[in-house]
Amino acid sequence: MKRWVGMVLVTVLSGYLTAQDIGYKAAPDAAERETLLLRDFHPKSMLHAQEHPVLRAKFPVFDVHQHVNDAARIEEHMDPKELVARMDKLNIKSIVILTGMWGDKLQHVIDEMVKPYPGRFLVFTQIDWSKIDDPNFSEEMVAQIDDGVRRGARGLKVLKDLGLGVKDKTGKFVTVDDPRLDPVWEECGKLGIPVFIHVTDPEAFFYPVDGQNERYEELINHPDWSFAGPKFPKKIDILEARNRAFAKHPNTRFVALHMGNWPENLDYVGQVLDKYPNSMVEFGAREAELGREPRRAREFFLKYQDRIMFGTDVGPEEAMYQNYFRWLETADEYFDYWDAPGQGRWKIYGMALPDDVLEKVYHLNADKLFANSPKQSPTH
Repeated sequence: MKRWVGMVLVTVLSGYLTAQDIGYKAAPDAAERETLLLRDFHPKSMLHAQEHPVLRAKFPVFDVHQHVNDAARIEEHMDPKELVARMDKLNIKSIVILTGMWGDKLQHVIDEMVKPYPGRFLVFTQIDWSKIDDPNFSEEMVAQIDDGVRRGARGLKVLKDLGLGVKDKTGKFVTVDDPRLDPVWEECGKLGIPVFIHVTDPEAFFYPVDGQNERYEELINHPDWSFAGPKFPKKIDILEARNRAFAKHPNTRFVALHMGNWPENLDYVGQVLDKYPNSMVEFGAREAELGREPRRAREFFLKYQDRIMFGTDVGPEEAMYQNYFRWLETADEYFDYWDAPGQGRWKIYGMALPDDVLEKVYHLNADKLFANSPKQSPTH
């Protein structure tokens, strides 16, 4: 009887194992079946992680990096009343519109955004690179900045075309430490206005666009963002030229945008802040890079808590701001950065910043930066 039962059991188990056909080696045709396009790959995480949405910032927010309703029309135009209502809902006290240009275009932004809403919007002026070959370029730009400040501009914005795009008649790229720019940086210091400077781009943009590039999809979508190859300067050379300008003009306050333009290398950014006391940073459009290294980033935020400002560099969407608030305020794990996977296929983690640090980053550091900024040039 026992023998018969045993034979039946072996037979049943043998049939069961055969039916399941569970193996431990890859299928021989696995490579041929890998046909899913990268753009169609959107895996849903099975991680059961806690979520703590933050609908309204814990402290008032001063967003120092926006382009909404700017002179260059980088973002789609938005009804100012609707924008202010959204800011009130989210607890955003002020926004800096960086790309204000100059002359009549600057005046339009001031008339539309600054004058009707005192304290809610600040606008910056810019350099007119079309005049780089003028014999009196330096003097012209100083006069243009003076005029912009007289109109109400509160700072100077430098786009990444400096170092990567602007060339003079010699065919060479104009560098950040070009002597023709010294009077410009010096004038900003005299006027008491900060220089918000964006030079270089994410580190991956300087490498070949291939299967090893972590921002492959982004660069395929934006081929003009690729600065790989000998026709472009090296990232480090551009940054070092910037640093020389910082050193040469100690009385001018420089804000190195996008977390010092090297969020992938916080050790380097920390060295810049240590060496140049006239420098600060903000993290516009760099939540993705910083959010994937939460322990190192948090350590950085704690150490340089008086030198970091809140910035987004993204259209003022309600969900975008709430995503940033969650990253800064909570300890949530493994969630999407805003607009993921646009910058790369990874997740981010919250930093749960202490209240005293959070408030500095949200608005106190920016309040201090702009506290003594003149509303008009003393030369007029």
